[in-house]
Amino acid sequence: MKESLGDLKALQKSLPGPPNDYFDPLNLATMTFDWGPQGEEATIGWLRHSEIKHGRVAMAGFLGFIAHCTPIVSGEHKFLPYRGYVAGVTPQEQWDNIPLIGKLQILIAIGMLESYGEGAGDPAGYTHYMKGGKPGYYPPIAGRAGFGQVTLNLWRAAADPFNLVQNNSAEKKARGLKSEILNGRAAMVGLMGLLSASSVPGSVPFLAGIEGFPQYSGNVMVPFSNDFSLFA
Repeated sequence: MKESLGDLKALQKSLPGPPNDYFDPLNLATMTFDWGPQGEEATIGWLRHSEIKHGRVAMAGFLGFIAHCTPIVSGEHKFLPYRGYVAGVTPQEQWDNIPLIGKLQILIAIGMLESYGEGAGDPAGYTHYMKGGKPGYYPPIAGRAGFGQVTLNLWRAAADPFNLVQNNSAEKKARGLKSEILNGRAAMVGLMGLLSASSVPGSVPFLAGIEGFPQYSGNVMVPFSNDFSLFA
């Protein structure tokens, strides 16, 4: 299901919401970068997969930021979520307070999932999104040695645990996938707005009027600044 430039333009016009035209002032969709003879369709697959993935992360991050500003998450806990937990701090400070070994465990787990999602281990029926596969698709994690192996469809477990989407019509599924792209774009802008307003007071006028909006003096682009520095 490789996408051509024409498919990309048609998809943009078919997205839910107000009419909008194809927008690519830098002509990124026509660049071949350095991956050889795969051409324009591989570029479009890579960009679309990247957009969907970043959108999903941003949607989780946007909701996570809001959740971590509530007493339910950032307040006092009978059992500490991690060693060194401090109540009442900002979402970014929560990350800073996690011990280095905990951060490394998180990154290693994500790295393993990312590798599997890129085809590591040769998942059954998987086709890479740059070679005609479906952008945004994550293959089921299924053991092959029989009894006792992990069997998990990560995407279904996270986004559709009750199989509600699976029972939708093809038209409704297609609209849902398009809505996911738009919601992901909005979440990317929204998350950057939250982080900007938290780091630079007044930089986002809409958020500046919220009393008690969390302020952070660190740098979210240097996630290990509290653990070590290459330039210290």
